[in-house]
This record gives sequence, structure tokens and C-alpha cells, in this order.
Amino acid sequence: MSSLGARRVRGPSAFGGDLRRTLYLTWIIGLTEYRLTYLGSALGYLWSLMRPLMLFGVLYVVFSQIVDFGDDIPNYPVLLLFNIVLFNFFTDAATKAVTAVVEREAIVRKMSFPGMVIPFARVLSGGLNLALSLVAVFVFVLGYGLNPRWTWLLLPLLLVPLVMLTLAVAMLLSALYVRFRDVGPIWAVLSTALFYGSPVLYAIDKVPEKYRQVYMLVNPIADILEQGRRWVIDPNAEGAVVAAGGGAWILVPIAVGLAVCALGVWVFNHEAPKIAERL
Repeated sequence: MSSLGARRVRGPSAFGGDLRRTLYLTWIIGLTEYRLTYLGSALGYLWSLMRPLMLFGVLYVVFSQIVDFGDDIPNYPVLLLFNIVLFNFFTDAATKAVTAVVEREAIVRKMSFPGMVIPFARVLSGGLNLALSLVAVFVFVLGYGLNPRWTWLLLPLLLVPLVMLTLAVAMLLSALYVRFRDVGPIWAVLSTALFYGSPVLYAIDKVPEKYRQVYMLVNPIADILEQGRRWVIDPNAEGAVVAAGGGAWILVPIAVGLAVCALGVWVFNHEAPKIAERL
């Protein structure tokens, strides 16, 4: 066998060499996937708004009307809807990214195609859903009777770390799934645990005070949701800084989030050239 015949099939690097082309491909593929999501659906893009609203309705009835879980939480319906929209963006985008590389095998094998476009496009598609859902959230907030506040303008400061964390997890899961198909069911369990382990259904006040600081330090999602509660819903809420212990302690969850981002980038970049031969 010749050396050419024995050569392994290796794909391109994660990021490719042309940033502008990479961003363009991400936008085109992400927009296409978003459109295909609702292709053939009678309600079409309305599902972007209806899915979180329907989930909110079910959870609100169960936890507020039946269990009386949110009676002592100010503006609980608004808090619940806001948290569901942000958390669903994270889990939905990451879940769709798990199988993304395998499903796009044909283009991943192309030597000139930057692999990171695949998980990034899934996150972009989820981001378009998030944008529409946030419009519904703020309409609901105003309809509920809350007055606009200048801190609403700070919302992008929460969305940036949320998107970065989602991109990192998407890259990590999509790269590992090529090698270990167990990643799919494992992530399904972990995302469910994270849903109940983050202040989505409840406020941080429900966490016993002796555990509260550790809870906030190890879970970047909790910090994002709690700070969003203070800026958007309840100005009297603790916020992430106070809940994390105040002062420099807030740097710990930031460091945890950055570590996850670094791990996701490193794993995908390390695995990208080998993905083609494993598919």
C-alpha cells in the first residue's frame, strides 16, 4: 500500500483560516437551520413564542397554583417566564449541538470547511429563537404591570456570558459525541439536573443560606439568572454579587465560566482534525 493510500483522512482545524468566511458560513447555516426548524408547521415561527409560553403555563399552574411554591416570591410569574426563556436557550442550543457534527458529516469532511461553524450555527439558530422569546417576555412584563427601568438596558451584559457559555458547551458536546455516543444520554440527564439545580423555578432565597454561596460560586447559570432577576424584575433582589458573597467572590463563578469556555474551545480544536476519520 502506498503512503498516500495509508494516509489518514483528516479534517480541517476548528476555526479555519479566514474569520470573515467563517462568520459568513455560521450566519448562513444558522439562519437556514432556523428556517428549517419550522418548515411545514402550520404555526411556523409562532412556535418560537409558544413553546416557552406553554412550558411557563404548565410550570406556573403546578408550582404556583397547586404547590404554592412561588407565593412569597415577588412577581413570580414574570420571574418564571424570564428564567425559562434564558435557560431553555442554553439547554436547547447545547442539546441540538450534540449531534450536529455527525449530522453534517458531508460538509465536515471538506478540507476547507472550519468545523466550529457547525455547533456555532446551532447556537445562532437558538439565539434567533431567544430574541423573539425575549420580545414576548418584555410584553408580558409590561402587561403584568412592571414599569420599565434603566437596568433593562444592562440585559446584554447577561446575554454575552450566557451565549459564550452555550457556545463552549456546544463545542465540547459536539466534539465528544463523535468519539463517545454516550454523550447524548449523559447530557440529557445533566441538563435536567441543571434545570432543577439552577434558580429557574425558584429564587436564590429558597436555597439555605449556609449553602447559598457555594451554590452561586460553582454554577455560572445561577449567577446569570439571579442578576437578571435584579436588573429586570425585582430591584430589591440580592443579585449575583451579594449572593456569591460580595466583592471579589463574584470572580469565582466568572472564572468557572471562563474555564468551561476554555475547555470547550480546547477540546473542539484538539478533536477537529480527527473528526473526519472517526465519522
